[in-house]
Amino acid sequence: MGCKPNPEDIAGGQAILEGVMMRHGTKIAAAVRRPDKEIVFQEREYIPLTKRYKPLGWMFIRGTITLFEMMFIGIKCLMFSAEVALSEEEKKPQGWEMYVSFAVSFAIAIFFFVVVPAFFFTKIKFYIDNLILLNILEGCVRLGMFLCFLSATLLMTDMRRVYMYHGAEHKTVFAWEDGQDLTVENVKKYSTRHPRCGTSFILFVMIISILVFSILGRPEFWQRVMWKILLMPVIAGISYEAIRFTGKYTRFKLVQILSWPGLALQRITTREPDDDQIEVAIAAMKKVI
Repeated sequence: MGCKPNPEDIAGGQAILEGVMMRHGTKIAAAVRRPDKEIVFQEREYIPLTKRYKPLGWMFIRGTITLFEMMFIGIKCLMFSAEVALSEEEKKPQGWEMYVSFAVSFAIAIFFFVVVPAFFFTKIKFYIDNLILLNILEGCVRLGMFLCFLSATLLMTDMRRVYMYHGAEHKTVFAWEDGQDLTVENVKKYSTRHPRCGTSFILFVMIISILVFSILGRPEFWQRVMWKILLMPVIAGISYEAIRFTGKYTRFKLVQILSWPGLALQRITTREPDDDQIEVAIAAMKKVI
């Protein structure tokens, strides 16, 4: 049995191709299993901007900064995992290809989850007099589209494996937070669903955006799209604080109720991992603690 970390001492990570990235303090480590079953590592030191520049660490600002940092770090780790996990016969993406792919994916997400619902509800606004109700309905449709998209990813074999590594990452973080020795037998008994998960964060973003935009009236179509994009960092900052709060005070009933939707959504984005996947997550965690 190890020692439980300080509640303020936070570790986390994300699933990547055939591996897991873990981050703790200033350390980042990605562990990826090669086709020959060997585990390969990429390690780096990184001081967060929120630590380097005090104003960026202020409440409601730090969430947006952390989000962009994790996106950048995540892309770097995905590039590494693609190089390691793909066999020699498979085409390995170049660095610029990964960034272009991410930019295109982001643009497509904005189009389908922001532009399309806004356009549709612009056309039917004449049939609904209550503007608050209209805005709430638009937000609910956007949320429904997102849930359908996530569910559809389960049809992809590669994504199901990523979700298994996602579950391994959560189990390992739980075991470390509980002060357990990081062995496969100890780790596998923990839940795949964690309150500080990025899935829960995205759900918080969507729910809070529904509440915020419900009271902002109905400006013209392109103005509404612009405001939704411009306010994303603000809503992300609020959502980040909500995730930190629910992760810190999970013992309280109200917090458990607030956490429930995000944990339920993780039934899609996490799967029970096998022992080999847990071993990879443990290996990544041991590099950063």
